[in-house]
Amino acid sequence: MVIVAGHILVTPQGRESYLRDCVRIVEQARRAPGCLDFTISADLIDVGRINVFERWDSRVAVESFRGAGPGDDQRAAIVHASVAEYDVTNERPLT
Repeated sequence: MVIVAGHILVTPQGRESYLRDCVRIVEQARRAPGCLDFTISADLIDVGRINVFERWDSRVAVESFRGAGPGDDQRAAIVHASVAEYDVTNERPLT
């Protein structure tokens, strides 16, 4: 399993527009083969922060979906990003 997690920073006035532009991406990801979970969401405290969480069944699935990554408009809106991929070998359900 692969987890992609972290956050990106955009200008506070640009966050809602950025998130609106991500709706289609989230819909596509959730339909993609191997996607177990995918969310891009506004942070509850920091008005310029967007949290990223993805869970995939394999690296192949991540790479197949991601392709070239964010589009030019999205890249231009990002002030800073701290997102990483994690290879997970064990899972312990908490519920």
